[in-house]
This record gives sequence, C-alpha cells and structure tokens, in this order.
Amino acid sequence: MPFVLCTQTRFAHYAFRLAINATAMPSTPRHSSTSESTALDSDVRLAFAHRVRFTRGALDAANPALREVFRDDPAAASRRAVIVIDDGVARAHGGKLETALRAYFAAHAAAMPAIVDIVTVPGGEPAKHDPRVADLVIDLVERHKIDRKSFVIAIGGGAVLDAVGFGAATAHRGVRLVRLPTTTLAQDDAAMGVKNGINRFGKKNFVGAFAVPYAVLCDEALLTTLEPAVFRAGFSEAVKIALLKDPAFFAEIERSAAAIAACDLDAASPVVRRSAELHLRHIVDGGDPFEANEARPLDFGHWAAHRLEAMSAHAISHGDAVALGLLLDCRYSQLMGWLSDADHARIRACIAALGLPMRHPLFAEADTLLRGLEEFREHLGGTLTITMLRGIGRGFEIHEVDFARMRAAAAELA
Repeated sequence: MPFVLCTQTRFAHYAFRLAINATAMPSTPRHSSTSESTALDSDVRLAFAHRVRFTRGALDAANPALREVFRDDPAAASRRAVIVIDDGVARAHGGKLETALRAYFAAHAAAMPAIVDIVTVPGGEPAKHDPRVADLVIDLVERHKIDRKSFVIAIGGGAVLDAVGFGAATAHRGVRLVRLPTTTLAQDDAAMGVKNGINRFGKKNFVGAFAVPYAVLCDEALLTTLEPAVFRAGFSEAVKIALLKDPAFFAEIERSAAAIAACDLDAASPVVRRSAELHLRHIVDGGDPFEANEARPLDFGHWAAHRLEAMSAHAISHGDAVALGLLLDCRYSQLMGWLSDADHARIRACIAALGLPMRHPLFAEADTLLRGLEEFREHLGGTLTITMLRGIGRGFEIHEVDFARMRAAAAELA
C-alpha cells in the first residue's frame, strides 16, 4: 500500500554556544596571571532526520510503510528492538496486535530489527504520573542490550509516547525511538514533536527531554478502535493550529466538523494529516525546535489547559482541556478588543460542532486557574509570553494579562 503522506525532513538545530569565561582567546600561548581568562566559543549545529509517514493498515505484510521506516539504516537487520504498547490499545485489538507485529517483522526480517521483547504499559495520563514507565524502558534497554543504534518502538497515545520517549532519550543518553501514535491527538500533534516527558509535583511535563524521534508512522486504521470522545478530543489541536496559521484550514474543519464528531474517518483523515503537517513545519522551520526562546506559539490555549488537567486530577483529557483553554483565550481576546465578535462566534460554533466541551465548573476557581500563568512562565523561563488572537490565522504574543478580564472570561465558561 502506498504512503498517504510521506515527509522526511532534515533540519539544522539552533546553535549551542560553549563559553569558558568571557574574554577573547590570546593569539599565542603564554603564561597568564590569575586575573586573566580564556574564552572558547563555538557554534554547534546538529542535523536530524525527522521522518513522518501516514498510511492505513501498517501491519499488513503487503504494506511497506513500517519496513521503509528503517530504510536509511543499512544495518537495520542486525539491530534489536523492544516494543512498548499502550495497554488500552492492546485490549482494543483483542490480543491480536502482538501477533500481527511479530508476523510483520518476520516477513520483513531482512530489512528490519529483531524483536527481543514486547511489553504493555498503562495508557493515558497515568503513564506520566510517575517514573515507572520511563524506568521500565531503561530496564528493557539494559536487559536486552539495546545499543544506541537499536530501537525502542512506542505504540500508543500521546501520554505513552511521552513517557516511553523519555526513557529512550535517557538510556545511553538516547536510543532510537520509533513512534506509532494511536489517537487522533497523537497523530495530528503530539507525535510530531521532539519532546518527551512525565509529570512531577502536579505539573505537566515537569521532567523531560528533547529528542528527535527516529521515525513516526501514523496508521489511520488504528483510529477506528477509539471511543468517540477520545476520537473527537484530538481535533482541538487541529483547531488550535488552524487558528494560528491557516484560515483556509479552519474553514475546512468547520465544513467537516459534524462528520468528524460522528467519527467519520474519511472526513477526519485530511484534517489529521494537515494538522500534523502544520505542526511539523512549525517545529522544523520555526527556528526553535528545542524551545530555547520564551515564546511557544503552538501552546496557544495550553497555559489554562495544563492547569485544568492538574486541577481535575487529570479527569479532563488533554484534548478536552485544550478545547477549554482555546475557548478561554479566544473570549479573553474578544474582551480585549483584539478578536471580532464574528470570528469569536465562528470559533465557538466550530468547537461545539466537533462535540468538544464548551464549559467546565473548574473555571469558577479563578485564583487556582490563574496560577497556571506563572507555571507556564516558569516552564519556559524569562518573561511571560502567551499567544492570543487578532483574527482567525492571526496569532500574536502578549506579556501581561488583564486579570479582571481573564476572570470574567473564565466565569462565563464555568
């Protein structure tokens, strides 16, 4: 089966600077007094391949998509692989997933690593609540002699990809990670990123690492087993990226919203792919893949989303929390006079048509909610920088918040 979408991008990472003290290096070696210093400054530029492919039926032996993930490694058949599967995904497939994986790898053994172990781990946000999943991955790497050019393959939703990815990023200071995202949210956003992490101290992604995955393979057939609420939740991220970057894409989501809410995969697939493409392009071409700057535009609506997740003890899913965070920041943008009434009405109607939540009682706890602004600033460092809207496709950054108007916006959503 041919790829629906195949994107392979090499990008140069932003420069790291190594500095020892702060003065110019002397032109010739000489003895120096204790008051003199030496500077050794160099730009370190790192190139990565970010391989992203979309297909359907990835574990059909006739489909080359999974095999082709390893094509760039001529020694792939000599490598090892451990596979970590979200237990919810394993249950949804009635135990057949492991059998299908083993059969596919055996059918393509001349071009793929050998499976040495397959394990399941808790899915959803519990995967990120403590280090156990990441520690399990580190243990698997040590136990099965997974070297830095062998593979950890993560199959699951965004939380499992995050936790497994963190373990893979820290074992040997980084082993190759292949992601097979299984939710709409993971396929249209989370799996495109170069971040991994777990939650600590009640804070989202407090511990983590930046690491570019070796490959991402999105099998749209895996989306057919999702519960309707989980299927719909991923489209909050598509709305987010459309509001930031592509008014025509937002109009496409509006047209497809009712079919998406009904879990029509043919209607949803183009939206998932376009969202993934826009997220990938921002990461690759945006000049800040490892988020060294204070601005993080792809986290539009997320300062409140992360806080709502924590306040609800993660009873609110990430996708639903993002929808609520978008509603809050769009209403705030309207109250500040930046976003027109017409655009605000369109945004609300689209989110409602997708079957996403439109309010939550936790918005009444404004003091607790607003502490999320400081957590967001601290997470990035420097000045508070969050994104708001001047129109659909017209995001901009602010550094201060009118707390009275933000409280008013939150009160309307409670």
